[in-house]
Amino acid sequence: MELLKTFLNGYAGYAGYLWYEVTHPTWHNYFYWLIGVSLFFFSLERLAPWRKNQPRFRKDFWLDFFYMFFNFFLFSLIIYNAASDVVVRLFNDGIKYIFQFDLQASNPMNSWPMWAILLTGFLVRDFVQWWVHRLLHRLPFLWNFHKVHHSVEQMGFAAHLRYHWMENVVYRSIEYIPLALMGIGLYDFFIIHIFALSIGHYNHSNITVDRRISGAVLGAFIGIIIASGSLDIHLLNDYSILVKLLAIAASTTAGYFVIGPFMKHIFNSPEMHIWHHAAEMPADKPYGINFGISLAIWDYLFGTARIPAEGRDIVLGFDGLNEFPADFIGQNKYGF
Repeated sequence: MELLKTFLNGYAGYAGYLWYEVTHPTWHNYFYWLIGVSLFFFSLERLAPWRKNQPRFRKDFWLDFFYMFFNFFLFSLIIYNAASDVVVRLFNDGIKYIFQFDLQASNPMNSWPMWAILLTGFLVRDFVQWWVHRLLHRLPFLWNFHKVHHSVEQMGFAAHLRYHWMENVVYRSIEYIPLALMGIGLYDFFIIHIFALSIGHYNHSNITVDRRISGAVLGAFIGIIIASGSLDIHLLNDYSILVKLLAIAASTTAGYFVIGPFMKHIFNSPEMHIWHHAAEMPADKPYGINFGISLAIWDYLFGTARIPAEGRDIVLGFDGLNEFPADFIGQNKYGF
Protein backbone atom coordinates (compact mmCIF):
# COMPACT_ATOMS: atom_id res chain seq x y z
CA MET A 1 0.00 0.00 0.00
CA GLU A 2 2.87 2.36 0.79
CA LEU A 3 4.40 1.78 -2.66
CA LEU A 4 0.99 2.31 -4.30
CA LYS A 5 0.60 5.56 -2.38
CA THR A 6 4.07 6.66 -3.53
CA PHE A 7 3.15 5.81 -7.13
CA LEU A 8 -0.16 7.72 -7.02
CA ASN A 9 1.40 10.70 -5.24
CA GLY A 10 3.99 10.83 -7.98
CA TYR A 11 1.28 11.24 -10.61
CA ALA A 12 -0.72 13.79 -8.64
CA GLY A 13 2.34 15.77 -7.58
CA TYR A 14 3.78 16.02 -11.07
CA ALA A 15 0.45 16.84 -12.71
CA GLY A 16 0.01 19.75 -10.31
CA TYR A 17 3.62 20.79 -10.78
CA LEU A 18 3.26 20.75 -14.58
CA TRP A 19 0.08 22.83 -14.54
CA TYR A 20 1.68 25.32 -12.16
CA GLU A 21 4.75 25.53 -14.43
CA VAL A 22 2.64 26.49 -17.45
CA THR A 23 0.44 29.02 -15.65
CA HIS A 24 3.06 30.69 -13.39
CA PRO A 25 6.16 31.96 -15.25
CA THR A 26 9.08 32.42 -12.81
CA TRP A 27 12.87 32.14 -12.82
CA HIS A 28 12.48 28.65 -11.35
CA ASN A 29 10.07 27.49 -14.05
CA TYR A 30 11.43 24.71 -16.26
CA PHE A 31 8.72 25.05 -18.91
CA TYR A 32 9.76 28.61 -19.78
CA TRP A 33 13.47 27.85 -19.37
CA LEU A 34 13.05 25.20 -22.08
CA ILE A 35 11.33 27.73 -24.34
CA GLY A 36 13.86 30.47 -23.53
CA VAL A 37 16.95 28.31 -24.10
CA SER A 38 15.43 26.98 -27.33
CA LEU A 39 14.66 30.49 -28.62
CA PHE A 40 18.21 31.60 -27.76
CA PHE A 41 19.86 28.87 -29.84
CA PHE A 42 17.26 29.18 -32.60
CA SER A 43 18.22 32.87 -32.85
CA LEU A 44 21.94 32.06 -32.99
CA GLU A 45 21.28 29.55 -35.76
CA ARG A 46 19.46 32.25 -37.73
CA LEU A 47 22.10 34.96 -37.13
CA ALA A 48 25.27 32.91 -37.67
CA PRO A 49 24.58 29.44 -39.08
CA TRP A 50 27.49 27.05 -39.43
CA ARG A 51 25.87 25.19 -42.34
CA LYS A 52 24.66 28.17 -44.37
CA ASN A 53 22.90 26.07 -47.01
CA GLN A 54 20.71 24.33 -44.45
CA PRO A 55 17.05 25.52 -44.56
CA ARG A 56 15.88 28.00 -41.94
CA PHE A 57 13.44 25.37 -40.74
CA ARG A 58 15.53 22.28 -41.39
CA LYS A 59 14.11 18.87 -42.22
CA ASP A 60 11.98 17.48 -39.35
CA PHE A 61 12.26 20.70 -37.30
CA TRP A 62 8.63 20.54 -36.16
CA LEU A 63 8.88 16.84 -35.38
CA ASP A 64 11.82 17.58 -33.08
CA PHE A 65 9.93 20.52 -31.58
CA PHE A 66 7.14 18.11 -30.57
CA TYR A 67 9.70 15.65 -29.19
CA MET A 68 11.00 18.40 -26.87
CA PHE A 69 7.71 18.68 -25.03
CA PHE A 70 6.77 15.02 -25.22
CA ASN A 71 10.00 13.70 -23.73
CA PHE A 72 10.39 16.37 -21.05
CA PHE A 73 6.78 16.90 -20.01
CA LEU A 74 4.12 14.54 -21.34
CA PHE A 75 6.20 11.40 -20.85
CA SER A 76 7.11 12.40 -17.30
CA LEU A 77 3.44 12.94 -16.52
CA ILE A 78 2.48 9.56 -17.96
CA ILE A 79 5.10 7.29 -16.39
CA TYR A 80 8.51 8.57 -15.34
CA ASN A 81 7.88 10.68 -12.27
CA ALA A 82 5.68 8.17 -10.45
CA ALA A 83 7.68 5.09 -11.44
CA SER A 84 11.05 6.59 -10.49
CA ASP A 85 9.82 7.43 -6.98
CA VAL A 86 8.87 3.79 -6.48
CA VAL A 87 12.20 2.49 -7.86
CA VAL A 88 14.27 4.75 -5.60
CA ARG A 89 12.20 3.83 -2.56
CA LEU A 90 12.57 0.10 -3.31
CA PHE A 91 16.31 0.49 -3.84
CA ASN A 92 16.85 2.43 -0.60
CA ASP A 93 14.58 0.05 1.37
CA GLY A 94 16.57 -2.89 -0.01
CA ILE A 95 19.82 -1.38 1.24
CA LYS A 96 18.27 -0.74 4.66
CA TYR A 97 16.98 -4.32 4.84
CA ILE A 98 20.28 -5.95 3.82
CA PHE A 99 22.81 -3.66 5.47
CA GLN A 100 20.69 -1.93 8.15
CA PHE A 101 21.86 1.38 6.70
CA ASP A 102 19.71 4.26 5.43
CA LEU A 103 21.77 5.61 2.55
CA GLN A 104 19.60 8.66 1.96
CA ALA A 105 19.33 9.71 5.61
CA SER A 106 23.06 9.14 6.26
CA ASN A 107 24.31 10.94 3.17
CA PRO A 108 27.26 13.25 4.07
CA MET A 109 26.26 15.55 1.19
CA ASN A 110 23.37 16.78 3.34
CA SER A 111 25.82 19.18 5.00
CA TRP A 112 27.66 20.27 1.84
CA PRO A 113 27.33 23.78 0.36
CA MET A 114 25.05 24.08 -2.64
CA TRP A 115 27.86 24.59 -5.18
CA ALA A 116 29.53 21.34 -4.10
CA ILE A 117 26.25 19.39 -4.28
CA LEU A 118 25.49 20.73 -7.76
CA LEU A 119 29.02 20.15 -9.09
CA THR A 120 29.10 16.59 -7.74
CA GLY A 121 25.60 15.86 -9.02
CA PHE A 122 26.45 17.23 -12.46
CA LEU A 123 29.66 15.16 -12.74
CA VAL A 124 28.01 11.95 -11.48
CA ARG A 125 24.98 12.39 -13.76
CA ASP A 126 27.08 13.10 -16.83
CA PHE A 127 29.44 10.17 -16.14
CA VAL A 128 26.49 7.79 -15.73
CA GLN A 129 24.91 9.15 -18.92
CA TRP A 130 28.17 8.65 -20.83
CA TRP A 131 28.23 4.94 -19.97
CA VAL A 132 24.52 4.53 -20.70
CA HIS A 133 25.06 6.24 -24.06
CA ARG A 134 27.78 3.71 -24.90
CA LEU A 135 25.38 0.89 -24.01
CA LEU A 136 22.77 2.35 -26.35
CA HIS A 137 25.26 1.97 -29.19
CA ARG A 138 26.73 -1.36 -28.10
CA LEU A 139 23.65 -3.48 -27.35
CA PRO A 140 21.56 -4.21 -30.46
CA PHE A 141 18.13 -4.02 -28.76
CA LEU A 142 19.01 -0.63 -27.21
CA TRP A 143 20.51 0.62 -30.48
CA ASN A 144 17.15 0.00 -32.17
CA PHE A 145 15.61 2.55 -29.80
CA HIS A 146 18.56 4.95 -30.07
CA LYS A 147 18.22 5.00 -33.86
CA VAL A 148 15.43 7.55 -33.42
CA HIS A 149 17.97 10.11 -32.21
CA HIS A 150 20.38 9.22 -35.01
CA SER A 151 17.68 9.52 -37.68
CA VAL A 152 18.42 13.28 -37.76
CA GLU A 153 19.65 14.21 -41.24
CA GLN A 154 20.05 17.96 -40.72
CA MET A 155 21.42 19.03 -37.35
CA GLY A 156 19.90 21.76 -35.20
CA PHE A 157 19.32 22.54 -31.51
CA ALA A 158 15.96 20.72 -31.29
CA ALA A 159 17.58 17.46 -32.45
CA HIS A 160 18.96 17.29 -28.91
CA LEU A 161 15.57 16.11 -27.65
CA ARG A 162 14.56 13.76 -30.47
CA TYR A 163 14.80 10.32 -28.94
CA HIS A 164 12.68 7.21 -28.36
CA TRP A 165 10.59 7.21 -25.17
CA MET A 166 12.40 4.04 -24.04
CA GLU A 167 15.55 6.13 -23.63
CA ASN A 168 13.74 8.00 -20.87
CA VAL A 169 13.23 4.68 -19.11
CA VAL A 170 16.85 3.60 -19.54
CA TYR A 171 18.60 6.93 -18.90
CA ARG A 172 16.38 8.32 -16.17
CA SER A 173 16.04 5.09 -14.20
CA ILE A 174 19.80 4.53 -14.10
CA GLU A 175 20.82 8.14 -13.46
CA TYR A 176 18.02 8.96 -11.02
CA ILE A 177 18.90 6.28 -8.47
CA PRO A 178 22.44 7.50 -7.64
CA LEU A 179 21.31 11.15 -7.66
CA ALA A 180 18.35 10.49 -5.36
CA LEU A 181 20.44 8.40 -3.00
CA MET A 182 23.06 11.17 -2.97
CA GLY A 183 20.35 13.51 -1.73
CA ILE A 184 19.96 15.55 -4.93
CA GLY A 185 16.53 17.13 -4.49
CA LEU A 186 14.09 18.53 -7.04
CA TYR A 187 15.54 22.06 -6.87
CA ASP A 188 19.14 20.77 -7.12
CA PHE A 189 18.21 18.59 -10.07
CA PHE A 190 16.40 21.52 -11.71
CA ILE A 191 19.61 23.60 -11.78
CA ILE A 192 21.71 20.69 -13.06
CA HIS A 193 19.07 19.91 -15.66
CA ILE A 194 18.88 23.48 -17.00
CA PHE A 195 22.67 23.65 -17.29
CA ALA A 196 22.79 20.28 -19.09
CA LEU A 197 19.85 21.31 -21.31
CA SER A 198 21.76 24.42 -22.44
CA ILE A 199 24.91 22.42 -23.26
CA GLY A 200 22.86 19.78 -25.09
CA HIS A 201 21.11 22.43 -27.20
CA TYR A 202 24.49 24.02 -27.89
CA ASN A 203 26.28 20.90 -29.09
CA HIS A 204 23.41 20.01 -31.45
CA SER A 205 23.06 23.56 -32.80
CA ASN A 206 23.90 24.71 -36.30
CA ILE A 207 26.55 27.11 -35.00
CA THR A 208 30.29 27.12 -34.36
CA VAL A 209 31.89 29.07 -31.49
CA ASP A 210 35.57 29.83 -30.95
CA ARG A 211 36.80 27.97 -27.87
CA ARG A 212 38.08 31.18 -26.25
CA ILE A 213 34.64 32.76 -26.58
CA SER A 214 32.99 29.74 -24.97
CA GLY A 215 35.65 29.92 -22.23
CA ALA A 216 34.79 33.58 -21.65
CA VAL A 217 31.08 32.71 -21.39
CA LEU A 218 31.86 30.05 -18.79
CA GLY A 219 34.11 32.50 -16.92
CA ALA A 220 31.37 35.15 -16.91
CA PHE A 221 28.87 32.56 -15.64
CA ILE A 222 31.19 31.64 -12.75
CA GLY A 223 31.88 35.30 -12.02
CA ILE A 224 28.17 36.16 -11.83
CA ILE A 225 27.56 33.28 -9.40
CA ILE A 226 30.41 34.44 -7.15
CA ALA A 227 29.44 38.12 -7.32
CA SER A 228 25.76 37.45 -6.62
CA GLY A 229 26.47 35.23 -3.61
CA SER A 230 24.51 32.35 -5.12
CA LEU A 231 24.91 28.64 -4.37
CA ASP A 232 26.28 29.26 -0.85
CA ILE A 233 29.28 31.23 -2.13
CA HIS A 234 29.70 34.29 0.08
CA LEU A 235 33.16 35.57 -0.87
CA LEU A 236 31.99 39.00 -2.05
CA ASN A 237 28.85 39.54 0.01
CA ASP A 238 30.32 42.48 1.94
CA TYR A 239 31.91 44.22 -1.06
CA SER A 240 30.63 47.05 -3.24
CA ILE A 241 28.96 46.67 -6.62
CA LEU A 242 32.13 47.97 -8.29
CA VAL A 243 34.21 45.18 -6.75
CA LYS A 244 31.63 42.62 -7.84
CA LEU A 245 31.65 43.96 -11.42
CA LEU A 246 35.45 43.83 -11.45
CA ALA A 247 35.27 40.22 -10.22
CA ILE A 248 32.95 39.31 -13.11
CA ALA A 249 35.28 41.03 -15.58
CA ALA A 250 38.30 39.23 -14.13
CA SER A 251 36.53 35.86 -14.23
CA THR A 252 35.46 36.47 -17.85
CA THR A 253 39.03 37.37 -18.82
CA ALA A 254 40.40 34.30 -17.06
CA GLY A 255 37.82 32.20 -18.89
CA TYR A 256 38.98 33.61 -22.23
CA PHE A 257 42.72 33.19 -21.72
CA VAL A 258 43.02 30.34 -19.20
CA ILE A 259 39.99 28.08 -19.69
CA GLY A 260 39.37 28.90 -23.35
CA PRO A 261 42.23 26.84 -24.87
CA PHE A 262 40.92 23.72 -23.10
CA MET A 263 37.18 24.17 -23.61
CA LYS A 264 36.89 21.72 -26.52
CA HIS A 265 38.49 19.06 -24.30
CA ILE A 266 36.23 19.81 -21.33
CA PHE A 267 32.78 20.39 -22.81
CA ASN A 268 31.01 18.84 -25.77
CA SER A 269 30.61 21.12 -28.79
CA PRO A 270 28.89 21.20 -32.21
CA GLU A 271 32.24 20.54 -33.89
CA MET A 272 32.74 17.40 -31.81
CA HIS A 273 29.19 16.09 -31.58
CA ILE A 274 28.51 16.27 -35.32
CA TRP A 275 30.95 13.37 -35.70
CA HIS A 276 28.93 11.29 -33.26
CA HIS A 277 26.04 11.54 -35.74
CA ALA A 278 28.17 10.74 -38.81
CA ALA A 279 26.70 8.07 -41.08
CA GLU A 280 30.11 6.38 -41.36
CA MET A 281 32.12 5.45 -38.26
CA PRO A 282 35.91 4.87 -38.13
CA ALA A 283 36.90 1.26 -38.87
CA ASP A 284 38.33 0.81 -35.36
CA LYS A 285 35.26 2.34 -33.67
CA PRO A 286 32.26 0.65 -35.34
CA TYR A 287 29.98 1.32 -32.35
CA GLY A 288 30.54 5.06 -32.31
CA ILE A 289 32.69 7.93 -31.12
CA ASN A 290 32.25 11.12 -29.07
CA PHE A 291 29.65 9.77 -26.63
CA GLY A 292 29.83 12.80 -24.32
CA ILE A 293 26.50 14.34 -23.30
CA SER A 294 27.68 17.55 -21.64
CA LEU A 295 31.36 16.84 -21.01
CA ALA A 296 33.97 15.75 -23.55
CA ILE A 297 36.51 14.68 -20.92
CA TRP A 298 35.14 11.12 -20.64
CA ASP A 299 35.78 10.52 -24.36
CA TYR A 300 39.34 11.79 -24.07
CA LEU A 301 39.94 9.73 -20.92
CA PHE A 302 38.55 6.49 -22.41
CA GLY A 303 39.86 6.90 -25.97
CA THR A 304 36.60 7.46 -27.85
CA ALA A 305 37.21 11.10 -28.86
CA ARG A 306 37.63 11.72 -32.60
CA ILE A 307 37.49 14.94 -34.63
CA PRO A 308 39.23 13.85 -37.85
CA ALA A 309 38.38 17.02 -39.81
CA GLU A 310 35.85 19.83 -39.99
CA GLY A 311 32.54 18.01 -39.92
CA ARG A 312 30.28 20.81 -41.05
CA ASP A 313 28.92 19.09 -44.16
CA ILE A 314 29.31 15.38 -43.38
CA VAL A 315 26.44 12.97 -44.07
CA LEU A 316 24.44 12.12 -40.95
CA GLY A 317 22.46 9.01 -40.04
CA PHE A 318 23.10 5.25 -40.19
CA ASP A 319 22.83 2.30 -42.56
CA GLY A 320 19.21 1.71 -43.48
CA LEU A 321 18.03 5.25 -42.70
CA ASN A 322 16.02 5.36 -45.93
CA GLU A 323 13.76 2.59 -44.58
CA PHE A 324 13.46 4.09 -41.10
CA PRO A 325 10.02 5.53 -40.09
CA ALA A 326 9.75 9.27 -40.65
CA ASP A 327 6.75 9.96 -38.37
CA PHE A 328 6.46 10.15 -34.59
CA ILE A 329 4.19 7.10 -34.17
CA GLY A 330 6.30 4.92 -36.43
CA GLN A 331 9.52 5.94 -34.72
CA ASN A 332 8.17 5.24 -31.26
CA LYS A 333 6.84 1.81 -32.25
CA TYR A 334 10.24 0.99 -33.72
CA GLY A 335 12.44 -1.29 -31.65
CA PHE A 336 9.60 -3.55 -30.46
